[in-house]
This record gives sequence, structure tokens and C-alpha cells, in this order.
Amino acid sequence: MPVSVFDLFSIGVGPSSSHTVGPMRAGAAFAAGLPGSGVTGVRVDLYGSLASTGHGHGTLGAVAAGLAGADPETVDPDRMALDLEDLERTGSLRLANGTAVPFRLADIVLHPLTMLPRHPNGMRLRATAADGAVLADETYYSIGGGFITRDGDTEDAGAADAEVASAAIPVDDHVPHPFSSGAELLAECARSGLPVSGIALANEVALDTSEADVRDRLLGIHAVMEQCVERSVRRTGTLPGGLDVRRRSATWYEQLVRDDPDHDPLFAMEWVNLVAMAVNEENATGGRVVTAPTNGAAGIIPAVLAYALTYVPEITADRRDDAVVRFLLTAGAVGSIYKERASISGAEVGCQGEVGSAASMAAAGLAEVLGGTPEQVENAAEIAMEHNLGLTCDPIGGLVQIPCIERNAIAANKAINAARMALRGDGVHHVSLDQVVETMRQTGADMSTKYKETAMGGLAVNVPLC
Repeated sequence: MPVSVFDLFSIGVGPSSSHTVGPMRAGAAFAAGLPGSGVTGVRVDLYGSLASTGHGHGTLGAVAAGLAGADPETVDPDRMALDLEDLERTGSLRLANGTAVPFRLADIVLHPLTMLPRHPNGMRLRATAADGAVLADETYYSIGGGFITRDGDTEDAGAADAEVASAAIPVDDHVPHPFSSGAELLAECARSGLPVSGIALANEVALDTSEADVRDRLLGIHAVMEQCVERSVRRTGTLPGGLDVRRRSATWYEQLVRDDPDHDPLFAMEWVNLVAMAVNEENATGGRVVTAPTNGAAGIIPAVLAYALTYVPEITADRRDDAVVRFLLTAGAVGSIYKERASISGAEVGCQGEVGSAASMAAAGLAEVLGGTPEQVENAAEIAMEHNLGLTCDPIGGLVQIPCIERNAIAANKAINAARMALRGDGVHHVSLDQVVETMRQTGADMSTKYKETAMGGLAVNVPLC
């Protein structure tokens, strides 16, 4: 079936879903399969993008935390930092099964120039016994948005291969409205008379849950988004990592509260910028964020949703919760198409797969709550991605800071404009969502590796580190 909205909007820690959340999940999955005794050593090898930007993205600590049993949805970021300090001090890692093995982050072996065949984000984990016997040996791939797959899994790691992407993608007939493309989604809307959010809701309910539970969980996700902003606008100082990037959201928030206490629409763009940047500053700190659909693009959907709740007159207080649910369901439906037919991994297709996908999802959600038809929603999603095609992922110092933080703010405003443009039309347009998704996939396949989350090209090499 289409990817669940709760897979696309998961709660985790920064700074990266593919480089922090995914590796933590892989470490935890590996540790869960180890025997209860007999393990005396663990080896971790990181490949490709995980190795080249692993230090800046927190990958090494995330793997260690996962091996110790940490879950990105529940781990306390402050506690995790203290545990990693203790690990470096003692040189001992207590695995999830309680066994202590000698281990330091420096023991992790990096292979930045070696790409494993299935995905640029590869990692190999091995556990050994006292006599050197290998007790477990697994290779995992972090394929974007916190999703992981493993060698031996039947599901493909992504649509990077042209034959995989061009083939018809099977859909699950166990849900009432199966779809894997924009055309199929529009056909389901026409057949059922439901909006895009209604299609997504019916499919979620079919997964042995209730409509009330879906709504409650989505409102809970939105609450975490808002809490992330609230935490961030209280923090000052500089972001970790050595670039000395100043946190700006606290100062901006104070200025906007002073200059625009009543949310004059003339200040709308500035509030959108604030929310997007606040989320991504919190993400860069390693704080708790909602992956939407990735951590590097986590500020876009909260910012556009905040715009809708603040500046759309029809969304009154009694309609607020319904708008949140419809927005996130619609965004999730569009996100599932990118996940199934292309990629949301910066290491695979560049930042167009992260920021571009998030902008497309946000534009669709906004168009829906503004009263758009399914055709206008699809058009909004298409416009937003069309104007993010070719976007590279070239973080300075391998940190999710420059250009990532400002890029979220720019993309959030693009998403709002895309929705507004689509609503001025009747849904008929020259480029379909499916065509732009396929173009994004092809562009990502052709993009030089140095522009795909390796910190080996673009701003990452042209801006000197201070």
C-alpha cells in the first residue's frame, strides 16, 4: 500500500534522518538480534555518504546509541549526549542485551569513497566471540527519512535503478484506495468522490486502526512540531559543530512579537521564515524534531502548516484540528509517491529529494485546506517540485546548517506560492506530478556524487571553514 503517513512523519532526533535516525535504528535492529551471551566485540564500517559526512551528521554516535538499544522516537537527546561522553571516557559500550564490549567512536571504520551497491548510505555491523568467530554480520542501508533496509530483505532499497523506477509499482489491494502515482491518486479521488485527505485517511483506517486514533496521532505529531519551535525560540548562542553559526530564531521571535503582535498578513513571510529556521536550528542541535519527510527538510511542513493556521480566515478555532489532520494526510499521500517512485534521500538524489519533496508535500497540504480540488492539490505539489529540480546537497563541514537552515525557509515560501498559483487555475496543467517525480529521479541519478551529501563539492568546498 502507499507508505503510511506515520512512517513519513516520525518523531526522532537531529541532525539527520538518513544519517542519525536511520543508523540508530540499524544499530538497534542489529543489537536486538544478537545472542544473550558470548559477544566480546563489535565492529562498525560506514560507507559512502555515511562515512564522508558522518562526523557532522552525528552518525557515529547514533550507531553507538542504537547498539545500546536507543530508539530515536523515545531517546532523550541530553541523556544520549551524556552516554556518549561516558562511552569515550570508559571505552566500553553496553549493548542492548546487557553485554559490555570494548568500543569507542574512533573504532568505527570510515570508507567515504566506497559505495555499496544498493544505496550510498551503507553500513556493516559485525559481532564476534572471544575466539574471533563471527556471531552476526549484517549490512544495512539508510535510505532516507529514517527508513532502513538490509541485505537479504526482499524490498528494494529505493528507486535509484532506472529499471526499478520505470517498472509498474504494485499496489496493495488490502486498502480501499490503493495508489502509487499521482494519476492513480487522482483516479481514486474521482472514483470515490473523496478529497486527497479522505483517500489517505481511509487507507490508514484500513490498517486495523480507527479514524479517531489516526486523528489523535496526527494531532500529537503536530504538537511535537509546535513544541520544537517553542524550544528553539528560547535558545541562544551558536550551533554545535565548529562553524560558529549563530542561532537566530530567538532574536527574530522577540523582534516579530514586538513588531507584529497581531499577525498582520504583511509579516506572514517573516513568521514562515521563523518557524522553518527554528525547527532546523533545533534539528542542527540534535534536538527532538518530526521527520517530515526527512530531518534536513523538517522545517518546511511545520512552517507552511503554521501559515495556514494563522492566516487562512476559514480555519477558525473550532476547525483548527480538522485542518491539521487534512493537511498532514494530504502531505503524506504526496510524500508516499516520492518515497515509492523516486527517493527522499539527499545521498541518493540530492536535496531536491529532501527539501523538494517536503515543499511539494507542504504545497499539496496547503492547497487542500484552502479548498482546492484534487486536481489543484496535485498541481500545487507539481509546481513546488518543478522549481526545486536539480537542488544539490552540499552541506558545509558535513553539518546540517549551511545551506540547510535557510533553505527550509526559502522552500516553505515556495510551497505557499505553489499552492496559491495552483488555486488560481482549474487543475489543468502541462506537467503532471508523475512527470516531475520521474524527472527528479532521473536528475538525481545523473547528478555528480560530490553534490549528493558527501561534502565534496559545491558550497562544502568553496566556502572555507573558519
